[in-house]
Amino acid sequence: MIEQKIIEIENLTFSYGKCKILDDLSAAFKGSVISAIIGLSGSGKSTFLMTINHLWEELNGAIMSGRVSLFLEEEKIDIYARDLSLSWLRRKVGMVFQIPNPLPMSIYRNLALPLRMAGLPKESFGQKIETVLKQAFLWSEVKDRLREDARNLSGGQQQRLCIARAMILEPAILLLDEPTSSLDEKAAREIELLLLNLKQQCTLLMV
Repeated sequence: MIEQKIIEIENLTFSYGKCKILDDLSAAFKGSVISAIIGLSGSGKSTFLMTINHLWEELNGAIMSGRVSLFLEEEKIDIYARDLSLSWLRRKVGMVFQIPNPLPMSIYRNLALPLRMAGLPKESFGQKIETVLKQAFLWSEVKDRLREDARNLSGGQQQRLCIARAMILEPAILLLDEPTSSLDEKAAREIELLLLNLKQQCTLLMV
């Protein structure tokens, strides 16, 4: 099978105030694979990820130029087009951060919230949550604890929950910012195995 590109970056330049982080960067990434972004600390890896889902726009003094396109639904989509829905983009491009960030609510509600915000019928939540927890190798560990505070989980379990939350709307692309760096060796291996399985469902771009 020949993988087709799904992300295309053209002439991307990014600055924080007068400090230029990315300078005229162009790249393309294939679908259904794991691509790694490697570089020194502070070289702009995390910033690069944020340009693919608009997260940088929350930062004061940040300026970006260039073009970021996604090849989805047989179209080339400019994600910075004025008429593009940000909620649509966030459904198509999930994000997992370096430090697990479960919401201060139950395991179940952490996963139900994106479904509710997407307007999906409540009767579908249970099956979707079970399916994504099984994909994250977490179902057997939490199936009797779904009403407990998600913050009571171990670090590795919290990160798998965050990956499950990012995957529950079936994104085409999953961005991961050093998802194992805060975990011990055993938990990191569990995350690595999970990511290898997820590449059958979506494209993974990982710092």
